[in-house]
Amino acid sequence: MGQTAAVSAFLWITVVSLAAWCWLLLGQGFFWRTDVRLPGRRDPDAWPSVCVVVPARDEAAVLPVGLPSLLTQDYPGRAEVFLVDDGSTDGTGDLARELSRRHGGLPLTVGSPGEPPAGWTGKLWAVRHGIGLARARDPEYLLLTDADIAHAPDSLRELVAAAGTGGFDVVSQMARLRVASPWERLVVPAFVYFFAQLYPFRWIGGPASRTAAAAGGCVLLRTDMAEKARIPEAIRHAVIDDVALARAVKRSGGRVWLGLADRVDSVRPYPRLRDLWRMVSRSAYAQLRHSPALLLGTVAGLALVYLVPPAAVAVGAAGGSGAVALAGAVAWAVMAGTYAPMLRYYRQPLWLAPLLPFTAFLYLLMTVDSAVQHYRGRGAAWKGRTYARPDAVADEG
Repeated sequence: MGQTAAVSAFLWITVVSLAAWCWLLLGQGFFWRTDVRLPGRRDPDAWPSVCVVVPARDEAAVLPVGLPSLLTQDYPGRAEVFLVDDGSTDGTGDLARELSRRHGGLPLTVGSPGEPPAGWTGKLWAVRHGIGLARARDPEYLLLTDADIAHAPDSLRELVAAAGTGGFDVVSQMARLRVASPWERLVVPAFVYFFAQLYPFRWIGGPASRTAAAAGGCVLLRTDMAEKARIPEAIRHAVIDDVALARAVKRSGGRVWLGLADRVDSVRPYPRLRDLWRMVSRSAYAQLRHSPALLLGTVAGLALVYLVPPAAVAVGAAGGSGAVALAGAVAWAVMAGTYAPMLRYYRQPLWLAPLLPFTAFLYLLMTVDSAVQHYRGRGAAWKGRTYARPDAVADEG
């Protein structure tokens, strides 16, 4: 009798998981589709001026790929690059100057902001310094990009054309992350998949939608909107600065577009699990606003949505309950089916799709570890700096 009741209870849990997947499939902005690419665009009559701001802290390993791709942009208008050497100890600033001499192209200015004052995250302090340097040129747009991002030669042209044609104040592309090592193949596509699930790209671009997000590696921002939204001052505490930026723009009445990139790539390697673990746990608990209640809800939700389906297949098979096994198998199949487009986008084999529950379990552990590190006083970190403020994302809401 007890075993029958347990199987019946597990069946109901599995049905709830299946219902959740049916809703995610159809009701969460079709987050699983990967066809949200740079929107339709046409060349403007006169190309606006652009200043590119690159915060860089100890980036000598990736700078030889990322910076030349900016310096050699095929842009018809006036453009200039400002690299902010944020206290590097590996010669980042000198290397940037050498790359500029070697490759030529757009003018390069290398600045240094000094140590950030209390209340600023290091990256945003560097961005503030770069925007301050750029304002002397009075640009119409700012391109905020990272040192590890490699842009196709027409990237800036395409971003500006898309912003002007669509009337967007922010046009952001999620750079294609490196996928080379076994752990990168397992974890990286899921990272983008989960991000899109939280912030469906189709909702972000809707003029009436409150959903806002951007991808910090590639953000084209209209300068007058940056001033209106007080960027970066209004988000100076933010650890997840790209989402905070997009929210600040939308709160100020601006329009935001975010989609997947075709030829904007991150060259930063994450070859080991601990590298990926550090990347995710750095900001996972900040995403939950350092709330224990949200942490518990997230852990329960991940378990229900991602772990219950394969567990139901195993329990149903072991206990002879075809209904439990079938419900679990259908939910698992829907899960794998929604993950397949992201694997194709990353040019990965589709046999990785059924492994998504294992990857989700890793993300669950990373999120819990992020909370543990926070309460141990280690906080979030960026390039060797730790931010232990409990209200580090207070300005993101």
